[in-house]
Amino acid sequence: MANTNLTAAKKAKNDEFYTQYHDIEKEINAYLDYNPNVFKGKTILLPCDDPEWSNFTKFFAQNFERFGLKKLISTSYAVDSKLYKNGYQVTMFEESAPQYDSKKTRKKGKIFTLTRDISGDGKIDVDDLEWNYLKGDGDFNSPEVKTLRNEADIIITNPPFSLFRDFLKWIREADKQFVIIGNMNAITYKEVFPLIKENKMWLGNGFHAGNAFFATPFAEEYGEGVYYPETGLVKFRNVCWFTTIDHGKRHQPLQLMSMTDNLKFHKKLKGQEAYDRYANFDAIEVPFTDAIPSDFKGAMGVPISFLDKYNPDQFEILGSSRTLGVPISQIAEKGTYMQGGPRFYIPNDDGTYRRMYDRIVIKHKKPVK
Repeated sequence: MANTNLTAAKKAKNDEFYTQYHDIEKEINAYLDYNPNVFKGKTILLPCDDPEWSNFTKFFAQNFERFGLKKLISTSYAVDSKLYKNGYQVTMFEESAPQYDSKKTRKKGKIFTLTRDISGDGKIDVDDLEWNYLKGDGDFNSPEVKTLRNEADIIITNPPFSLFRDFLKWIREADKQFVIIGNMNAITYKEVFPLIKENKMWLGNGFHAGNAFFATPFAEEYGEGVYYPETGLVKFRNVCWFTTIDHGKRHQPLQLMSMTDNLKFHKKLKGQEAYDRYANFDAIEVPFTDAIPSDFKGAMGVPISFLDKYNPDQFEILGSSRTLGVPISQIAEKGTYMQGGPRFYIPNDDGTYRRMYDRIVIKHKKPVK
């Protein structure tokens, strides 16, 4: 259900999802644990944000000095560019500011910056944020936000799910480091997978137990199991962090059993005499990450969720089911398989072929003994 609702949100462009403070804290701390100076002297840009409500802005502003930041920049879209604009109310924070303009507040985006102690309390934190209106509506593709992008060292945000491809391209045009949230299925995009394969982007530390909770103005539009009335939040399971910043989890080796032991002891493989093999590509099917055999020397097809445990020192990514394999139509008779995009197929005993979900193809990096 979560995947269905997230897909619906993308299509409808209901992209106002606000990340929880503790999720941001958990993710950023993973990078700091690996490298305490990762943000020192850096300018961080938080685009596609809403500084008055966003936990990204609050988190980095509150930790400005601890992280040793040089500058924090946060920008938001104009109210009139949002789907829930008719329910918008000016906050006291904005209305009481000397630069408040009743005409600009709906038409213009806003920019918040943090560089110095303006409150006079001897520290730099959220109370020292300075803000003004942007010249335009705050679209990340606008020239003024591109200028801010070019100034920044690291870009961190939860971009609109419907614009993930465009946003990633926007970041890479300027060759910036980043930490962004996206749909797990983005791994299969032709714009994304090559970056992961070439070790130019990877998954972050991740959400607790794989559950991402967001606040959204559209929360009540989601069904049971996604919308939680007691908290007012929505939960998605297929959401992850994408990043170019290293963290310790990425270098933890997977503890694996041999092929024989997996077939004998793995609860979900017990009863199988052997691992299945694909009909249209020379690799074995490994349906669960923890079922990867430690002693298999060839290619293995694994679920895309494997990337959450992927250690580049332990495994090599060869490709995916969308880029490898012979078209099933070349080796199977019509009517014996389910048609669709490029996929791997497993032969059944009755002469038909079972189409698999997207798979990533890997092999052990170090020689298997």
